[in-house]
Amino acid sequence: MKQAVFVNPGRVEWRDGVVVELQGAGEAIVRPLVVGRCDLDVAFVRGVMPMPPGSPIGHEIIAEVLEAGEGARVKAGDRVFVAAQISCGECALCRRGATGRCQRVPFGASYGMGREGGFGGGLSDRLRVPFADAMLTPTPPHAELRSLVGLADMATDAWRGVGPHIAAIPDARVLVIGGMPAVIGLFAAIMAKSCGAAVVDYVDDDENRRDVASKQGVRCIAIGQAAPAGYDIVFVANPTRMALEAAFAAAAPAARVTSAAPCIDGSPVLDTPALYHRGVSWDIGRPDCRGLHSGAMEAWSCCGFDPAIVPATVVSWDDAAEAWSSDDLYVVAARADAR
Repeated sequence: MKQAVFVNPGRVEWRDGVVVELQGAGEAIVRPLVVGRCDLDVAFVRGVMPMPPGSPIGHEIIAEVLEAGEGARVKAGDRVFVAAQISCGECALCRRGATGRCQRVPFGASYGMGREGGFGGGLSDRLRVPFADAMLTPTPPHAELRSLVGLADMATDAWRGVGPHIAAIPDARVLVIGGMPAVIGLFAAIMAKSCGAAVVDYVDDDENRRDVASKQGVRCIAIGQAAPAGYDIVFVANPTRMALEAAFAAAAPAARVTSAAPCIDGSPVLDTPALYHRGVSWDIGRPDCRGLHSGAMEAWSCCGFDPAIVPATVVSWDDAAEAWSSDDLYVVAARADAR
């Protein structure tokens, strides 16, 4: 069985791995068809986030079911989104929607992130899904899979920071501070526009990313230019103290601030008494991929959010390992039969 593994910063390569098999009832074996390079993969490959050498990589996955264990609702031939995080769907935290913190597996267990559990990575010939009913959802009939793979993972991260809050505040003013994670930030801005926010502003120092956002009617502001204050929703896709401090400074009373990444250059200086009186809420942490997937799908099916708006470099399956180290904004690896 071939799988792509992280070797060291800047290098991913194909290696032989142990063939995975069913281990019990309720499981499934899937064959990845399309895998998107998540922004977290970019952080791994560039050495921004640590990953053990030899770890299988890839976790934004659409796959075909090869085998289904006793009791599983899926069947061979089904095409499915595969949740990036391993979750049982039955423990107390999973029932609350906190599927990224399942109590039945090692904490943080996921595909393709170098975490405990040995579940492998999406860039492989086969994957074992230990909780098929909880972790697999069908792809829309007749959908072009390569255009939808962003819904498998990164769109869920964007959704949590904008979708539910816009539903609660229909005339919301939204600020997205982009940079890295780059695609998630763009997804958040485009999704906010699709979901009907009154104002969507996008801050980024990259002209190409600003161009992608502006073509969707998002107002773009370069980093360093003054952004208006008074935003009801602020999504921070930038791992710097400066970005987070700017986010809280721009937040209106009762605003919701969501961080898609931790700060990597130290802790921000925040005026907590002022934030307390303004009633600003802050959501930080890994997204719950399976728990948020329905929201991302609703943004696609009901609001017109299209992950394919963010331009992707589509590569053949054999070229995926090399492409994972490229400087392209977004990379999607697809098998020849991924239609």
